[in-house]
Amino acid sequence: MYFKYIKSDSIKVRNSRIQGKGVFATKRIKKGQRIIEYIGERISPEEETLRYDDESMDRHHTFLFAIDEKTTIDAGRIGNDAKYINHSCDPNCEAVDEEGRIFVEAIKNIQPGTELFYDYAFEQEEPLTQELIDMYPCHCGTKKCRGTILKVKKKRKSKKKTAKKRK
Repeated sequence: MYFKYIKSDSIKVRNSRIQGKGVFATKRIKKGQRIIEYIGERISPEEETLRYDDESMDRHHTFLFAIDEKTTIDAGRIGNDAKYINHSCDPNCEAVDEEGRIFVEAIKNIQPGTELFYDYAFEQEEPLTQELIDMYPCHCGTKKCRGTILKVKKKRKSKKKTAKKRK
């Protein structure tokens, strides 16, 4: 299933100082504004593994967006400009899941000429290691940069363990 391409005259793809191509605002974008839908072919995790083998790649680079355990959007083949939005540890956008559709929305006011970013928070099942950090580096260069596009679990400050309710 494919969704209608949302064309936005508020953005433009061009070279990025962060990574390859990036998406830049051509007009002022207000906080809370929906900018673009992340579009691509919907595939299974098995198909994702067949198409992209991280271990055989020199560096991690795909246009994948995981929806749930059964579905991933692969924008590499039939995606739109949303696939060029780069990662930052201090983003100005966020990806919002609305019934399995992914929309990129501004979380700050964005001025013309500014590159759009969201935090990929890429999740891995295995424990975080230096090898994984090296495979999934971050180049955002912000003060909040954690050095990786991976989701990093924050350490608790308190020594007391608190029970959390499971749903």
